[in-house]
Amino acid sequence: MIGCYPGSFDPPTVAHLAVAEAAVEAAALDRLDLVVSRVALGKEHLGAPSLAERVAVLEAVAATRPWLGVAVTDARLITDIARSYDAVVMGADKWRQVNDPAWYADEAERDAAVASLPLVLVAPRGDDRPDGVRLLDVDGALRHVSATAVREGHPHAATWALPEASGYERGPT
Repeated sequence: MIGCYPGSFDPPTVAHLAVAEAAVEAAALDRLDLVVSRVALGKEHLGAPSLAERVAVLEAVAATRPWLGVAVTDARLITDIARSYDAVVMGADKWRQVNDPAWYADEAERDAAVASLPLVLVAPRGDDRPDGVRLLDVDGALRHVSATAVREGHPHAATWALPEASGYERGPT
């Protein structure tokens, strides 16, 4: 089985890696692809690091983990990204976004898109533990780790970025 874990991974964090590991174990995945959209939905403002720089960092992360892959797609909705996979991995916040009709033409389109998803594996975020999906067992201390906090220089976020991400420069956010 092959799964996908869509995201911008800007930067990839210890929580991203823990979620990936939990998904591989929970669903007995042979491979999990970190999938980056060329233009991330809701994150069109991403500029630096570039897509190529972010992909290079993810490839460095995957290089030492044979079960981890990296893919780039033109698809933007998680429901579209997941179409060719056996499982899709996301945080609870993204699961809420997938179910938000604002991202679709109407509720019927949303319902059809959600129904088309493969196995859904969701990592709790904070106290958010959605019903109706398979929840991943991720260390509770990681539920507040955020790439946004890393980008914004949050004082507790200094150790949250993966070491492979330490080499690229950030531009204005």
